[in-house]
Amino acid sequence: MDTLRDGDTLVVWKLDRLGRSVKDLLDFAGGLNNHGVGFVSLTDAIDTTAASGRFFFNVMASLAQMERELMVERTQAGLLAAREQGRVGGRKRIMTEAKIRSARKLLNQGTPPREVATSLGVSVPTLYRWVPAAGATGSSTQ
Repeated sequence: MDTLRDGDTLVVWKLDRLGRSVKDLLDFAGGLNNHGVGFVSLTDAIDTTAASGRFFFNVMASLAQMERELMVERTQAGLLAAREQGRVGGRKRIMTEAKIRSARKLLNQGTPPREVATSLGVSVPTLYRWVPAAGATGSSTQ
């Protein structure tokens, strides 16, 4: 951006790479225009060096923002529907209840934490997250 001069044209692959909202895109394009710099988006066929290109830019910026907002809405609705069906997103827990019981038993028998973690296929921090050192004999909090 610092190297652009009056008469230059900034070329981008896609319009939505420039900003997250119509306001951001319009501010950006306005700044370019104020410095005498043209703007071309290859995949959106926008060229702001002409009046029709500036108009099309505004329309495409509005559509891009609407598309992003619809995607967020659909994602949120999908996550809500999955939660209502009892599904929870994210990675599966590596520490099962059986592993937690085994870890407690081994730690209470005096087995070193590193050895317990290795035998369970977890890291020492993961072991301590599920079986805190002070609570090796207590119940799981998670």
